Amino acid sequence: MPILIVVLIFIIIFVSVSFIGNLVFNKNVDNEIKVLFKKVKNKRSHISKADIEVLPQNVQRWLKYAQIIGKEKITSVRLKQKATMRLEIDKKWMPVQAEQYFTTEEPSFIWKANIKMAPLFHIVGRDVYTEGKGNMLIKFLSLFTVANSKGKEINQGTLLRYLAEMVWFPTAVVNNFITWEEIDTEHAKATMTYKEVIASGVLTFNDKGEVINFEAERYGEFDNKFRLELWSISLYAYKEFDGIKVPTKGDVTWKLKTGNFNWFNFEVTQIEYNIPLPY
Repeated sequence: MPILIVVLIFIIIFVSVSFIGNLVFNKNVDNEIKVLFKKVKNKRSHISKADIEVLPQNVQRWLKYAQIIGKEKITSVRLKQKATMRLEIDKKWMPVQAEQYFTTEEPSFIWKANIKMAPLFHIVGRDVYTEGKGNMLIKFLSLFTVANSKGKEINQGTLLRYLAEMVWFPTAVVNNFITWEEIDTEHAKATMTYKEVIASGVLTFNDKGEVINFEAERYGEFDNKFRLELWSISLYAYKEFDGIKVPTKGDVTWKLKTGNFNWFNFEVTQIEYNIPLPY
């Protein structure tokens, strides 16, 4: 058999197996999303001025800018992202397509991503935060498990991620598992306490009332060990979805002693509220 035909057969088998693996992965994650959304109760209540008057002035200014007063409380979120990421500072950037799903009464999320490494090669990832615990699953070609991380460091990291990403569903700010401290006119500290896990981050606001940065001490894995490092997200390009103004672009950076490592840059392309279904 000519070598070209052998190579072609191998490629067809390789692509077919990877395609089936991706179908199975997506089906499993979609089932997890359906389970997550079963807890959602659309109470149809609305945000009032009184709901935000107990918050720091700069937080109130943000929420007014976001136009949440009078809006229905967001109990579920689904959104789509496109992004680029790299695993190390000297590695190439890889394109990412992702979906993310949130609930707010019981804080939780699922993030599902497809990362293109090279032609015919990809990684899929699924991050989940529910019941106060996190889990990060990564599979090469949708088939081979590269990582399946859990534990106190992941719990803290996913809680912080939820806290930072509330900028996309700001009615959740009034939930009682978050407390606020005004630092100055441009900064406020948010502390989230849920299921015995506590973590804090600092939000920076501009003159408009936009959140333009979130920073926190977050556990990250470096040299095969978890340690606390400063994790920073710059936020910009505000747009309106269902009458609510949110940032659509962001750059995620680890601020390490050895220098800044910008590893993930994203753009939110779609957000829908109170539709508790997977895409």
